[in-house]
Amino acid sequence: MKVSNLSIAQVKQKYGIIERENYNKPKPENARQPQCPPEKEATITAALKFFGMI
Repeated sequence: MKVSNLSIAQVKQKYGIIERENYNKPKPENARQPQCPPEKEATITAALKFFGMI
């Protein structure tokens, strides 16, 4: 299963894991981002639990 960095960052943000500042921000403030699908979110959550991050 391929998981993008954006999906991982969204799940980390959901659980309150602080990410560092990103300098590649989109120019408009209201730029649309694709949301993480539920099956990928479950996989990422299981991996974060395995590594003791949540």
